[in-house]
Parts: sequence; C-alpha cells; structure tokens
Amino acid sequence: MSYRVFEQFSEYYDSWYSQHPEVLESEIRAIKALDLNGLGLDVGVGTGIFAKEAKVQIGIDASNRMLRIAVKRGIQVIRALAEFLPFPDKIFDYVLMTVTLCFLDDPETVLKEIYRVLKPNGVLATCIIVRDSPWGQLYVEKAEKGHRFYRYAHFYSLSELEELLGKHGFKILDYKSTLTYPPSSIPVVEDPRSDPHQGSFLCVKAVKR
Repeated sequence: MSYRVFEQFSEYYDSWYSQHPEVLESEIRAIKALDLNGLGLDVGVGTGIFAKEAKVQIGIDASNRMLRIAVKRGIQVIRALAEFLPFPDKIFDYVLMTVTLCFLDDPETVLKEIYRVLKPNGVLATCIIVRDSPWGQLYVEKAEKGHRFYRYAHFYSLSELEELLGKHGFKILDYKSTLTYPPSSIPVVEDPRSDPHQGSFLCVKAVKR
C-alpha cells in the first residue's frame, strides 16, 4: 500500500515544502481561494501542512509518522484508511483532499465514503497535479524511473477527474489553478487562476448533489 512509503519518508516529504516555499504558498493560496467554511475533514492529511493553513479541524491518514507531525501543527488527527472513514453520516461541511487522490488504492470507495460523511450540499475540494501539465509530466517521468513516492501514483487528467466526481454524485462549482510556469523555471508565488487549464496544480470545488 502506498501509505507505507510515506511512513518511511515522512520527514523527507515534509521538508520538500520548506525547500520550495514559493510552490507551497501558491498551492495554499489556491486552496484558500475555494472559500471552505464550517466543520472540515482533511482526507490524507499527511503532515498537516495544508490543513493548518486552510484551518481544517480534523485530519485522517494511514501513516502514524505523518500524523505525529500533523499533531505538532495543531490538527486533530485519527489514524484511518480513507476507504473506511470512522465518522457518522452527514457530519462534515466540507472535505479537503490535497494531492491525495492520485495515491489512493480504491478512489471510488473513498469518494463514496466522502459523500456519506458530507452534509447535504456539503463540499468536496480536491487538489491534484494534472497529468498532462508540465509538472504532471515531470512527475510521470519520475514515476517511470522509480521515484520513491510517484511510482505509487496515478495522475489524473482534468477530464478524468471531472468524470470521476460526476459519477459519484458531485457537481463542480469552481476551479482554482496555480503553478502556471514549468518546473525548470525560477519559482514565484502566484495568485490562483479560475481557468482549470492554466496551472499544473488544480483544485476543484464540488458540491454533494
């Protein structure tokens, strides 16, 4: 299962963002632009770096070592698999998944679980690295060469993500994208765009129908 590699390299994963602060800030701005409110759950919270900035109250992850770091960031955490969310029906106002979907063993079951725990008209915010974008292509190439993380990933195109969300009862409300420059460029902090085709990092805001 892919979470085991995150268990092994949790500190390495977390340190990547401190080494790339412009990328982190750009991605955080895209998430914040989705205007998520109420009681939130971060599925695949990891080290909590995004949950803290987005003010998500609760996070779940399969990796104990990742969760220990998330706790230090003030996130309430539960060790759990995304396929079996340990919550009652219709409890959350929104669910956030930041670069989690591509690492799921069973994304369809996870989306069913998210739908279950969301309140009526609850929101799912899913952020991905788009497969056919410059950053996506770089990560696909790294995966093919056996990268410690990306070899476990399945990167999605925009159309695949839209189809997957629609299939599981979600209606897309908004898009926010960033990282409009290629990975080889000098990184800069960007404000998010509303065009889903402009950036490699894409957040999709969808409502439970």
